[in-house]
Amino acid sequence: MNATESVEKLALQDDGRDLNRRYELVAWGALFILFGAIDLVPAVPAGTEWLGIAIILLGLNMMRYISKIPTNIISITLGMIALVLGTSRLLHLRDTLPFFETLLIVTGIVLLVRSVAKRNSDGCCFWV
Repeated sequence: MNATESVEKLALQDDGRDLNRRYELVAWGALFILFGAIDLVPAVPAGTEWLGIAIILLGLNMMRYISKIPTNIISITLGMIALVLGTSRLLHLRDTLPFFETLLIVTGIVLLVRSVAKRNSDGCCFWV
């Protein structure tokens, strides 16, 4: 790789970081607007806030993916948990899922899947 290619690669990385920062700023702004709007409207159905959080977090990672920016497994996991919790509360399922227990289970599943995927791609150990 020559010097020109190295400079171009660094410029693309900087552009990706700037774009990611902008995406994160938009997501934070959307979260604040969501919380403010939910507090202003008195008759918001239960679970709406969780669905809003899920849409924002998963949308953020979708935009990262489309822009070829690495996605964040933590925000994807939290988005999926929020989606499940919001859906269960919005549909008035008899036993809504408790947040903390759901968080523990989904986090454990994500860690197991990541370790198996890493082992398969590296051909080595679970903990590497």
